[in-house]
Amino acid sequence: MALNNLDLLALVSSRICHDLISPIGAINNGLELLNMSGLVHDGPEIQLIGDSVKSASARIRFFRIAFGAASEDVIGQTEVVSILDDMLDSGRLTVAWKPVDGQMRKSVRRAFLAIQCLESAMPYGGQINVSSSRTSWKISGQADKLGEFELLWNESSSAETITAAHVQFALLKNAMLADGLDIRISQTSNEITIQF
Repeated sequence: MALNNLDLLALVSSRICHDLISPIGAINNGLELLNMSGLVHDGPEIQLIGDSVKSASARIRFFRIAFGAASEDVIGQTEVVSILDDMLDSGRLTVAWKPVDGQMRKSVRRAFLAIQCLESAMPYGGQINVSSSRTSWKISGQADKLGEFELLWNESSSAETITAAHVQFALLKNAMLADGLDIRISQTSNEITIQF
């Protein structure tokens, strides 16, 4: 059975994330060994490296789910919350992941893509809430100041206007289309809601 281009791109993304996570983990282990050896004192430089490694590791784990191949695996709440907390640590954006049960990887993938879409539309930070029921998901972002979400959403329909920084909009649309799901978007002056 031949793979389409989107399937191949998802597999490439999975492979890249898989291969990058090991050296980043090794850097973290090296830092821990240096601290234990007493050769390096825990100063601001070591703290900066440690924070950067933690953030990079979380982003790779996030990207692996959002951009990688979606399987029928279940991802637990603890893992999802850990990824989001590490990725957004000390940032201006916070995410409240409310589903308490494990979720299918495909569903988490769609939610992560929606979170990225909202992140793009909330350049000054804010709060994102993720909730789900048996049949639907709701991802809403609240902020004092919102960017041009509708413009970004509409531009993602055209291959000529989509940029690498906003590829998540096109990927979310394609994921919905592939799974036969409808997506509803509403926006007020300080809130954007994505439902599917």
